[in-house]
Amino acid sequence: MSDEVAPIYDDKKQVRGSLDLTGAQWQRGDGDDGDGDHVEVAAVPHTDGVTYMVMRNSAQPDGPVLVFTPAEWDAFVKGARDGEFDEPW
Repeated sequence: MSDEVAPIYDDKKQVRGSLDLTGAQWQRGDGDDGDGDHVEVAAVPHTDGVTYMVMRNSAQPDGPVLVFTPAEWDAFVKGARDGEFDEPW
């Protein structure tokens, strides 16, 4: 086993800190109307011309936000539809 660490490639490094989330229209999945913790997503245009998908925990609206490029979002949605993230039990 090698002690080498794979390099981390962060193609959104310059975007993450400059996305303006103030006008984001956060949405929850169908049926997620109640109180509590929910995943919320929003499409946020950036000055680089790309619209990024962002995801957060509704219980922590000022907390961390995941940022997805359009290709990453498509892959995430496809994986979810294919059961890639289903519980193993």
